[in-house]
Amino acid sequence: MKVLVINCGSSSLKYQVLNMDDESLLCKGLVEKIGIEGSMLTHTKIGADKFVVEAPMKNHTDAIQYVLDALVDKDHGVLGSMSELGAVGHRVLHGGDKFTASCVVDEACKQAIRDCFPLGPLHNPANLMGIEACEKLMPNTPQVAVFDTAFHQTMPAESFMYALPYEYYEKYAVRKYGFHGTSHRYIAQTAAKMLGKDPKELKIISCHLGNGASLAAIKNGECYDTSMGLTPLEGLIMGTRCGDIDPAAIPFIAEREGMTLKEIDTMMNKKSGMLGVSGVSSDFRDVENAANEGNERAALAQKMFVHRVKHYIGAYIAEMNGCDAIVFTAGLGENGKTMRKWICEDMDYLGIKLCDKCNDVRGKEAFLNTEDSKVKILLIPTNEELMIARDTVELTAK
Repeated sequence: MKVLVINCGSSSLKYQVLNMDDESLLCKGLVEKIGIEGSMLTHTKIGADKFVVEAPMKNHTDAIQYVLDALVDKDHGVLGSMSELGAVGHRVLHGGDKFTASCVVDEACKQAIRDCFPLGPLHNPANLMGIEACEKLMPNTPQVAVFDTAFHQTMPAESFMYALPYEYYEKYAVRKYGFHGTSHRYIAQTAAKMLGKDPKELKIISCHLGNGASLAAIKNGECYDTSMGLTPLEGLIMGTRCGDIDPAAIPFIAEREGMTLKEIDTMMNKKSGMLGVSGVSSDFRDVENAANEGNERAALAQKMFVHRVKHYIGAYIAEMNGCDAIVFTAGLGENGKTMRKWICEDMDYLGIKLCDKCNDVRGKEAFLNTEDSKVKILLIPTNEELMIARDTVELTAK
């Protein structure tokens, strides 16, 4: 079966087509500036040059039509006809506590996605637009929704509840949900294969480190805890997000700066993190270069990030009463060998020992630990699209 995987943003759309007979990638692409002047599709057939289309795309239906046209294009396409496409898998950010797994899209599923608009105001509406556009253009092709939050719904209440008045949980479902769930689930399954064990026998700490970053404590194949919360703001320091702070800092700053709640929210999500501390960039590579050139704030930002990751690793080892493997993934986790080294330094008491020679690698599956390390250290490139495609095949085959 050939599966189209779609990830819709408010004005963008990423896609891949995979042949699930051998899980090979056939093509990938990006549509930018949907509904904005300068709309453009960049399509890449594996093994061929990029194919660019510049045309007005007033909405996601227009954008997806251009994607479908590219897929069957006689020179750049990967399908003889649309009948070769067996199903479409959609990344959906927030499923609230309604979804513990992926599902075939029906009216109840779409309504649940709408119900989560307040929890994912930037992503869920766009995700639903992508689903409805595909339904309009491919009415007979099954659609599957894969939720970023679903993997984390196995967390016990003591992990996901906030110590706020209980009524806010009852009225508004204010609690920790966690994100990057599709990535953490892929990592847990792949790590188990690399270790030659059943996921139910393992305690894994998955480190999804990129511009957005989160850790997950995965116990016996299920999420036990994760660093992101009600929104992706909680937890680690990120490219532009502040992560954990004293909540009292919010009214303290607002009163003195005359800022509205919306302005404070923008500051914490868009102007903080590595960018806010370093004053250089939200890109970890730029911050590293600045630190190497003697920029003290950039160096401080790096140390703060490492400190926060170590903090969560230590906490999760305590929560799970041990750890069999720590896994690094996502842009920084897969490519940042210096950051991996700093994170693993001075944790030999916990049985974590990184091999410098093994760590001189990027972007491919590898073991990074010394032979005498009690805890295995793994590098696994994440593949959320493949995870979405696998779920899509499994559900539509039924």
